[in-house]
Amino acid sequence: MASTERHETESRSSRSARLEARITAEQKDILSRAAALLGRSLTDFVITSAYETAARTIREHETMVLSERDRKAFVSALLDPPAPGARLRKAARRYKQRFGE
Repeated sequence: MASTERHETESRSSRSARLEARITAEQKDILSRAAALLGRSLTDFVITSAYETAARTIREHETMVLSERDRKAFVSALLDPPAPGARLRKAARRYKQRFGE
């Protein structure tokens, strides 16, 4: 089952929150027309569209895209990490003293 279909099915059975919005007559006409073209109710169309846009927005903000140079630096640091510096070694000693090994 596609994520949109799954979301619609889950939403129909567990709707308990309400969302209201004031829109212009032109906005409503466009949304109604698009919903009709897909054979959906206006409510289902708006909820599904908003949900898909929100999920895509979250995915895009949670995904890191690196340049070629940055990707190489990242992979290099993973495969051949630099030796710990003086501050990190000192912090590790303090940790071991406080909490044991």
